[in-house]
Amino acid sequence: MDIKQILLAEVKQETASTRKIIDAIEDKHLNFKPHEKSMSLARLCGHIVELHGWIAQGLSVDKFDLNNYKPYEPNSKQDLLSTLDQFSEQANNLLERFTAEDWNRAWTLTMGDYVILDSSKYMAMRSMILNHLIHHRGQLTVYLRLLDIPVPGLYGPSADDK
Repeated sequence: MDIKQILLAEVKQETASTRKIIDAIEDKHLNFKPHEKSMSLARLCGHIVELHGWIAQGLSVDKFDLNNYKPYEPNSKQDLLSTLDQFSEQANNLLERFTAEDWNRAWTLTMGDYVILDSSKYMAMRSMILNHLIHHRGQLTVYLRLLDIPVPGLYGPSADDK
């Protein structure tokens, strides 16, 4: 299996896991914050979904400047799910046409003149996109637990699935 097929399969799995966890929430939970320093549930879900969007939006360029990026602010659970579908389609289209050479190209994440990450597009995909969204989705499972919402199993059954 080549890198394209591996990443397409991984993105498909991670998109399904994101959909599963968003399916567990209701609009009435969107303003929940476990702590004053925490993101709201809506913002956390929005960030997870926008990371799916970074696959196409971020990797289609060689430099991604966060100063020019407007964070995604969802209005509802349905908004989150439809945006996830849109970003998933865009990601699959980009991954289908990416070559091995594309993955080796340099990619830089900046905030103005400050360089956050300078790596290959492959490392950006693994660390800044996929690992990052998995990390925040793990945070979201804690929000669900605090709201007494059954946590869906993402990589096998959860305690609530048994």
